[in-house]
Amino acid sequence: MPDRIEQAAALLLAARGDIARKLPDLPAALKPADKEAAYAIQHRIAASFTGIGGWKVGSQGPDTPPLCGALPLSGVVASPATLSSATHVLRGIEAEVSFRMGADLPPRDTAYTRAEVIAAIAAAHPAIEVLESRYLNADAVDPLTNLADTQSHGGFVYGPGVANWQGIDFGHEMVEQFVDGELQMSRTGCPMGDMIRLVVWLANEGAAWAGGLKAGQFVTCGSWTGKSSVGPKAKVRVKFPSLGEVFVSYG
Repeated sequence: MPDRIEQAAALLLAARGDIARKLPDLPAALKPADKEAAYAIQHRIAASFTGIGGWKVGSQGPDTPPLCGALPLSGVVASPATLSSATHVLRGIEAEVSFRMGADLPPRDTAYTRAEVIAAIAAAHPAIEVLESRYLNADAVDPLTNLADTQSHGGFVYGPGVANWQGIDFGHEMVEQFVDGELQMSRTGCPMGDMIRLVVWLANEGAAWAGGLKAGQFVTCGSWTGKSSVGPKAKVRVKFPSLGEVFVSYG
């Protein structure tokens, strides 16, 4: 198993460094058979990062188990951001709400409570997760194989933070996503339901292997708008009435 983990991670790392080495899929012998193997590949890839700048965590619905992945510090950038279309060929975008940690939550024997996790959050931010897969077509690979690739994470752009975020009713918060000045989509309410549930799980389980959540890291809590791809010169704006705006442009 360790050799297969290393080989799978090596292929995905090579594809991160060279878009010409994108994969149609992992070889059958290297595909993860379960979540444990998928996360093992993920963690091996994360070991190559210069630092962990944050985490993505989400679920298929309000009551389904979360999935997560570490985000490289090098890909965490403030809005407004400009990304190269030469290296960002998929140009997937997702409008998200993220939380910035204000205190460390290291692994411990007793699980962190919801109140403790909330107290450790410094601010909420509007965000755009940028999607870039190491596969030629991420939709053509199975979910565990995509999980090994951190579910197509390619970058993270965050807007200004709101410190008094606890007064926001995220169940009734609306998001609008604009592409080249035109409203592309809007939605009211987070499709994952209770986002703090996801952060609590991440603090107690998902991030434990990396020393837990750390002050300054972002936790971005899944797409509000679904995945969409934009053109090579696109300008994207995401707006939450209570959180503000975040911008990313391609060129």
